[in-house]
Amino acid sequence: MSAAMVPELGWRSPEVEEELPALRLLLTETRVARRGPLTGTSPADVEDRLRELSNHFRGPRAVGIRREPVPAAYRIFFRHIGLDPDVSRTPIEAAVLERMLRGGFPSGGLLEDVLLIALVDTAVPVWALDGESVHGTLGIRASRQGEPLGRSPGAQELPAGRLVIADSTHALGVLFGELAEGHTAGPDTGRLTLFAIQVAGVPTLYVEEALWSCRSALEQP
Repeated sequence: MSAAMVPELGWRSPEVEEELPALRLLLTETRVARRGPLTGTSPADVEDRLRELSNHFRGPRAVGIRREPVPAAYRIFFRHIGLDPDVSRTPIEAAVLERMLRGGFPSGGLLEDVLLIALVDTAVPVWALDGESVHGTLGIRASRQGEPLGRSPGAQELPAGRLVIADSTHALGVLFGELAEGHTAGPDTGRLTLFAIQVAGVPTLYVEEALWSCRSALEQP
């Protein structure tokens, strides 16, 4: 991996660093070189890769995914922060369940497909924000009572103490949850901020590979 591809380490509030020392956010910026809208139909190579991954996740592999080391690490973290992974499923388990219900990984458009491929390949989830809407470096902190999720007028208010992804001024997403309205990528978004969440038991190499996979796919002309 070239130096330009090495992701940046996001910040953590002192409280998060003390209570969850293994929790890290890694991020990278990318310029989209693919033709067509990010929300439009995926190119043939991306759709082919989705079909290939669908064929790899059959029967026993799909059922046993939660016992593999990286998915298991996210399950443990969910329980640690008060989420039941059998109710609020980890990203990889949710994707595999969808594959079983639909008979394959469904295509959701170029950006969604690229993020899904990275997730299925590594079990590490990656999210994308419109790079123009991010002020400063991303990090993880607890929300403040009543603060808005994002900068859009009428943005929903957050309760105190929820773990959020934030830039220098605003919360832009709930950890392992929704992203703020107005900050996600649109059809013509040209610059993306990609980020991934690392927890205890997930090797840094897997996180870097997930981000590299997304960048490589999006920067390909």
